[in-house]
Amino acid sequence: MIAPLIAGGVLFLLMLPLGNWTIRTLLANGIGKHIRVDGPASHQVKAGTATMGGLYILVGVTAMTLVLGLLGYTGMLWPWLAMVSYGLLGAFDDLKGLKDTQGVGWLARSKFPWQWGLGAALALGMFLTHDAHPMAIPLTNVVVEMGWWFVPVTAVLLVAFSNAVNLTDGLDGLAGGTVAIACATYGVIAYVAGQMDLSLFAFVMVGAVAAFLWFNVHPARIFMGDTGSQALGAGLAAIAVLSGHWLLLPIVGIIFVAVSLSVMLQVGWFKYTRRKYGEGRRLFRMAPLHHHFEQLGWPEVRITLRFWLVAAVAGMLGLILVLG
Repeated sequence: MIAPLIAGGVLFLLMLPLGNWTIRTLLANGIGKHIRVDGPASHQVKAGTATMGGLYILVGVTAMTLVLGLLGYTGMLWPWLAMVSYGLLGAFDDLKGLKDTQGVGWLARSKFPWQWGLGAALALGMFLTHDAHPMAIPLTNVVVEMGWWFVPVTAVLLVAFSNAVNLTDGLDGLAGGTVAIACATYGVIAYVAGQMDLSLFAFVMVGAVAAFLWFNVHPARIFMGDTGSQALGAGLAAIAVLSGHWLLLPIVGIIFVAVSLSVMLQVGWFKYTRRKYGEGRRLFRMAPLHHHFEQLGWPEVRITLRFWLVAAVAGMLGLILVLG
């Protein structure tokens, strides 16, 4: 584990001094967050905070990926492409949000076709450039060759987790911390499986996110925006599917799954009750899930730390299912 840990640690140390400069540069160019009017009222004080901090993460990951690629670790290409591609989609969304005083940004019905098209293209590229497309069954030594099923599964995971991490990015440090834990888990899994390139990339992501979290924990001085959340979700999904252990992703990424389900259940129940009773009713006080706890009176830091703890336990469970 020495090489992956060194790669992540070195990137963290190199990126950290650039954080304040990044924040100043973003604000100097008017890249400050517009808070959505339908979010928690307490979040309005965050208006004007530097956003699109995902660029900071992507530049760091790209630089280290290039260095490691020159050293012969070329297996990092596809996770990196997934990150950059979805990061660019997220950047477009962020830029539209900056022009919208309500902070809504790119509407889902316009964004989803691009996400699905990109997911399909990346999945096909991974399929054609890899000889094996394994699916490891947890708690067994069974590995199944997926064949062409690899393509739709990968596309679904890329789209699902890029959006799931995006939904989770609603509190200071929440998305970054949970992604770092999930990536560290897959970094260990990949290392044990002898997949050094994937392990290196996973810990490069951890190092970059850790540097970002230095400035993103409460009270945040910078937000990652869709630029960062979509990139991180896609990068995590790419690592999971290329490692062959993607069946563990709903466990290792339990926070992202729970947050996404809370939104789908809230919307579905509201629409159903509106048709049945003439008025929409809610399952949660507010969705996504972390906002529900805010409405219950939980402090933001408590919610973030407890979600981190759940993510850490889920990561340990994932390791047990692979190594046990």
